[in-house]
Amino acid sequence: MRIAILNKDRCQPRRCSKECEKYCPRVRTGDETIVFEEDGKPVISEELCVGCGICINKCPFKAIMIIGLPEALKEPTHRYGVNGFALFGLPVPRAGKVTGILGPNGIGKSTSVQILSGTLIPNFGQEKGDWDTVLEHYAGTALYDYFKAVVDGKFRVSQKPQYVDLIPKAFKGKTSELLEKTDERGVLDELIDYLDLKSVVDRKISELSGGELQRVAIAACAAKDAQFYFFDEISPYLDIYQRINVARLIQNISKDRAVLVVEHDLAILDMLTDVIHIAYGEPAAFGVVTLPKSVRVGINQYLKGYLPEENIRIRPEAIKYEVHPPREDYQLRSMVTFNGFSKKFGNGFSLKATGGSLREGEVLGIVGPNGIGKSTFVKVLAGEIKPDEGDPGIDVKISYKPQYIKADIPMRVQDFLRGISKQFGTSYYEVEISNPLQLDKIYDSLLTDLSGGELQRVAIAACLTQEADLYILDEPSAHLDVEQRSMVTKVLNRFAENNQKTALVVDHDIYMIDMMSQRLVVFEGKPSVYGEAHGPFSMENGMNRFLKNLGITFRRDEETKRPRVNNLGSRLDREQKESGNYYYSAEI
Repeated sequence: MRIAILNKDRCQPRRCSKECEKYCPRVRTGDETIVFEEDGKPVISEELCVGCGICINKCPFKAIMIIGLPEALKEPTHRYGVNGFALFGLPVPRAGKVTGILGPNGIGKSTSVQILSGTLIPNFGQEKGDWDTVLEHYAGTALYDYFKAVVDGKFRVSQKPQYVDLIPKAFKGKTSELLEKTDERGVLDELIDYLDLKSVVDRKISELSGGELQRVAIAACAAKDAQFYFFDEISPYLDIYQRINVARLIQNISKDRAVLVVEHDLAILDMLTDVIHIAYGEPAAFGVVTLPKSVRVGINQYLKGYLPEENIRIRPEAIKYEVHPPREDYQLRSMVTFNGFSKKFGNGFSLKATGGSLREGEVLGIVGPNGIGKSTFVKVLAGEIKPDEGDPGIDVKISYKPQYIKADIPMRVQDFLRGISKQFGTSYYEVEISNPLQLDKIYDSLLTDLSGGELQRVAIAACLTQEADLYILDEPSAHLDVEQRSMVTKVLNRFAENNQKTALVVDHDIYMIDMMSQRLVVFEGKPSVYGEAHGPFSMENGMNRFLKNLGITFRRDEETKRPRVNNLGSRLDREQKESGNYYYSAEI
């Protein structure tokens, strides 16, 4: 089976010579393989297309994709019109279970949820869908009973949106007003205590930080009385403490209800879910949702890039993890030494940091809970905030990517990046930054039209292409999928090593920190009251100290060597805590 995809946002027939039609060999022989609609945009006949790929290469805006699909994919579950995105398969939510979906962005996860919630009727590739056809199609399967309940109005859905930073645009007023509207189960007070929201309930939604908005959105979703709960990315802006807390809350909800979770933090997904579905395909073109798999097997297959049951390779290379943390005893020249300092704020919060050294060619991870001074620490190093006591003494040039990114100017991505760096367009820039971060696909898009993940990648590129000695990135993993996070770690490591630069990275994704960091700075203290920065430590010492504060232990998966959270109170958890080896078991 072959499908033709036209990205209508990229297609600009007024600015081209209709190269797709002009060079198509089938059109030249008289076939109507490509015709143009009233809006001037082409329609590609999938039946007549021979898959030569000429139109793909000739299109100046890269708006066309011709994709050969596996023979097993005969009929899409849903398709967005002619030459539109096609989804094959659906996840199967089950009461009493947390079902996870693991896959890249733009692969149809949100479409799946729209279908399961009843807001979108699957059309099976036809012009219009209807529920009678849906019930007939799924007769005799687990999804029949599910859709029958949806059709009969016996199934209510509660959904947490992916981009919580858009909530202030949709709701004006106090946090308490928003939460009270959603409290259908009478559990609001418990949720406020559990998610530590007492300090924000009397504040306006517009005044909340990203982490506070995320917890409010989770509380609002959990407070509704529904049979099916969907949580779309619970980890952005939350620290590891809060992520684990939310994971346990969701597990509690699932005791008698169906829960579906989309998450890119593999440590949390591994800990939270009972089964997972792998979603693969070509972003913005087609997506395939597999049958359910056990959590460990599914994640390992996804990381390896090969699905044995489906007999398909979804990625040319496996995502690999180091067996041991990077060694501390290799010699790297110290780039700069910073002095200890302290900073106090009017709200009572205080930060104290010990001095340390930063080495050339290394990526230094920064870990700790939210509200403990990590962003303040890097802003002091960057010279954006002046300390009250002490002086870091850093006189090198710094490039800084903030935690919260906003795009208010309707400027094209390539114009924005070209204005930041002279390297834009060079072979080095394309090979080392643009291609790995997949920026070429969004060069003609406006900054204001980008998704959270696209904006994040642009911000990372903008930070790395500035002339500096020290590069500071605050939470670069937010809104990125697993593949993009893996690629960002490679880009950062290569950039630091090849250019003899130093990168400081603040992040809460343990997998990402584990993959890219050579050393760690660990923050301790009491959030919103005081924070202390310790280190830099070696990875082993730093992670042991950090995980001990967290009260959890990690082991290495025998197959992929990825970190896995031990079940609290399990034999391995107790043994590692007794030995003081929280990072991974000693035998590996």
